[in-house]
Amino acid sequence: MSAAEILLVRHGATEWSANGRHTGRTDLPLTPDGEAAARALRDRLPPDADLVLASPRRRATETCRLAGLGEVQIDDDLQEWDYGDYEGLTTPEIRADRPGWSLWRDGCPNGETAADVAARADRVVARLGAVDGVAVVFAHGHVLRVLGARWVGLAPEAGAVLALDPATLSTLGWEREQRVIRRWNA
Repeated sequence: MSAAEILLVRHGATEWSANGRHTGRTDLPLTPDGEAAARALRDRLPPDADLVLASPRRRATETCRLAGLGEVQIDDDLQEWDYGDYEGLTTPEIRADRPGWSLWRDGCPNGETAADVAARADRVVARLGAVDGVAVVFAHGHVLRVLGARWVGLAPEAGAVLALDPATLSTLGWEREQRVIRRWNA
């Protein structure tokens, strides 16, 4: 056991997140509302975190900057799920051609599966587990849901039950020697 507290921050809203479009590798800016929500995080985050990590995507790094945290380390493992052929599509659009499709079960053609994302999340979990203090992580909805599941030892598909809204704060930590989710989607 080491990290006292890990704060997960989903980036502020983008045009595509507001419209329910799967946004993996497309590098979209925050909307004005997304920028305002990112600024509002400033009072909820510690200004002196021991480690600040962010996805390389603009929406995550902008949220970090607007939230007032500097000294950020970019971590490619925090990129959003690669949606492959489903990039930019909504779930109803995908299901029109593939009824019953589930990201968590089926993954994406020419993209990633839950196991692929879990491999990246596990590397982040190992990195966070070595931090003695407070870590703040800025990333994306699906990858953070997998990260939360993997933190507590669940299969990546368990992230399906961990809904996560834009510009929200979640907290991972410890209860004695047990990894726990202390707060989610706040």
